[in-house]
Amino acid sequence: MNAFDKMVAGEKYWINDPNLVEIRYKARDLTDKINALGPRDVEARTQLLKQLFGEMGEDIHVEKPIRIDYGVNIKMGSHIFINFNWTVLDCCDVTIGDRVFIGPNVSFYTAHHPLEPQERAEHIGFAEPITIGNDVWIGGNVTILPGVTIGDGCVIGAGSVVTKSIEAGMIAIGSPCKPVKKVENHGK
Repeated sequence: MNAFDKMVAGEKYWINDPNLVEIRYKARDLTDKINALGPRDVEARTQLLKQLFGEMGEDIHVEKPIRIDYGVNIKMGSHIFINFNWTVLDCCDVTIGDRVFIGPNVSFYTAHHPLEPQERAEHIGFAEPITIGNDVWIGGNVTILPGVTIGDGCVIGAGSVVTKSIEAGMIAIGSPCKPVKKVENHGK
């Protein structure tokens, strides 16, 4: 099994594997091109995003700047709005459903690093996927950590750090982020 396969499978892998480094360079080249576009270059931005992301539905609006680690592990539905300064460390799958709104300065981190100093010194990493359901609203300055699933219809309050999965239809806030109440009319 090569380093990329290990990485997306959630196994430990060497972060500096030459193939992984090359994929990251390609993602950074594309994000630099996206970030250099003028605000009215919508079609050019869309074409570059299609090259960057593993899957991309229709009606995707991504404000710049963005910072993307690999790109190929991002799978997006349709009718998505992502505000300024989106950062994604997509060492594993990052799946975003339909009709999702993401506020400014939001970060998705699938990457883990070992707690043991020697393994960190050897540049060993591992990852867990992030899944965002349909009809989700993520407020500004939210951080979503590895292995988190946010269920359909959730609202994640600004400034939250999401360390554990949130069941569908919940309003959740805080650091660590916790459900505080059910979304009114969810599922009706």
